[in-house]
Amino acid sequence: MNKNSAANAHAADDDTLHNATTGAVESNDASQAVLVANNISKRYSQGDLSVDVLKSLSLTINRGDRIGIIGSSGSGKSTLLHLLGGLDKPSQGEVHLAGQNLAQLSQRARGMLRNKHLGFVYQFHHLLPEFTALENVSMPLMIRKESVKHANEKAAHLLNRVGLGERLRHKPSELSGGERQRAAIARALVTDPQVVLADEPTGNLDENTADHVYELMLELNQESATSFLIVTHDSRLANRMDTVLTLTHGTIS
Repeated sequence: MNKNSAANAHAADDDTLHNATTGAVESNDASQAVLVANNISKRYSQGDLSVDVLKSLSLTINRGDRIGIIGSSGSGKSTLLHLLGGLDKPSQGEVHLAGQNLAQLSQRARGMLRNKHLGFVYQFHHLLPEFTALENVSMPLMIRKESVKHANEKAAHLLNRVGLGERLRHKPSELSGGERQRAAIARALVTDPQVVLADEPTGNLDENTADHVYELMLELNQESATSFLIVTHDSRLANRMDTVLTLTHGTIS
């Protein structure tokens, strides 16, 4: 590649990144779809064997939506979240986040778009063990290159909101299971995402703690208008969402 071609490619990537991080195609319409999957399929192949995990699945998430997806183990719930979150690419179909087709973005631009518009909560908290709760929650803002002062102030505010105001300097090993998951929720929300994708967020918690975590997510949804998409095998918890869908044989109903 000559110097002019390289410069043009770099400029094109910067333009894509700029559009992704500034949300150039967004509007302030509260009913706007913020995450859309159009006829996505996912096939895994190895040699002569192939497995269709998702089949022509479509889903639209609008701002403020609370959607629960239930399905048995192996039904493709985690695969669906990976595709919606831009962590994997569909075999067919398209995923649009904030108006951007994820498959058309560079890896760098896709990562910036995720950082701006998405939050993730997993069954396991994935807090970094060597960092405090405050440091873990502020990290997404530090990745965004925001000031340490602002990142820590916002992280502290959210940790206080989820009941961990007295645990800012504690490391994950010094927190209970419920406290670690609440810290993970604070981390997911610290960037003011449009959508939080949660994969079995209470799967490792006892029933009482799970109920508390769910109530917390519902409260934060109402306060911030952040959309929540929660996948779980627990229909009792999924039924507390506004919309409940079932994932079976790679399709939702």
